[in-house]
Amino acid sequence: MQTTTDEIAHDVFRISTFVPEVGPTGFTFNQFLIRADEPLLFHTGPRAMFPAVHGAAAKLIPIESLRWITFGHVESDECGSMNKWLEAAPQATVAHGEVGCMVSLNDLADRPPRVLQQGEVLDLGGKRVRHLDTPHVPHCWDARVLFEEVTGTLLCGDLFTHLGKGPALTSNDIVEPAKEAEAVFKATCLTPTTGSTIRSLADLQPSVLGVMHGSSYNGNCQSALRDLAGVYDEMHAAAE
Repeated sequence: MQTTTDEIAHDVFRISTFVPEVGPTGFTFNQFLIRADEPLLFHTGPRAMFPAVHGAAAKLIPIESLRWITFGHVESDECGSMNKWLEAAPQATVAHGEVGCMVSLNDLADRPPRVLQQGEVLDLGGKRVRHLDTPHVPHCWDARVLFEEVTGTLLCGDLFTHLGKGPALTSNDIVEPAKEAEAVFKATCLTPTTGSTIRSLADLQPSVLGVMHGSSYNGNCQSALRDLAGVYDEMHAAAE
C-alpha cells in the first residue's frame, strides 16, 4: 500500500491509500486534513493504516496541533484509529453529531466528544466547517457530512463511492462510477428521504466534493449531487 497526499482546495488535503485487494479493481481509503489555526481531520482511517496516515499528516502540520477529529459515521475505516489520534494529539477533540455521540462515541472515545447540533459551525481560524446530519445517507443512523464554507468543499463521506485508482481530483463524471460501485457493494440505504437528503446538499452550492472512496470532484457539484439523488430515487421506486 502507498499513501499519497494532494491538495484538493486551498489548505484542504486528501490523504489517500489504495488497497488493490478490495473489490474487483481495488479501492481507495481517503482522509481529509484541513490546515487552519485549529486543524481538523475528517476520517481517521482504520487502525492498521494509522502509521501511514500519521506520517502523511505530519508533513502538513505538527500532529500535536491537531484540534478536531471528525468523520462521517462510526465504522472502522472512518474512525478505527480515533483513539490513536487522540493519544498522538493531546489537544484534539472528537466532534460528531448528537446521535453518534449518544449511541457510540461517548463510550468508544478515550476523551469525551464534542456534540455538534444540526447546522452548527466550527470556526477553525481561516476555515469554517458546518455540521449537517444526514441520517441513513448513505448509511448509518449517525451519518453526517461537513461543509467547509471558505473553499466550498463538501466532505461527503461515502457518497459517490467508486472503485479503482483514479486521480486525486477530477471533473469527469463520478455518478456512473458510483452506480457501478453500488451494484457491487449495495451499501446505500434506500429510504423515501435518501434522494431529498442528497438534493439538500446540492443547495449548499459546493465547488469541491471530498469523496471517501475514490477521486474527489471539482466539476458541476450541484448537478452531480442531484443526479446521484435521482439514481437513488429510481432504485427506491424499483425496490418498492
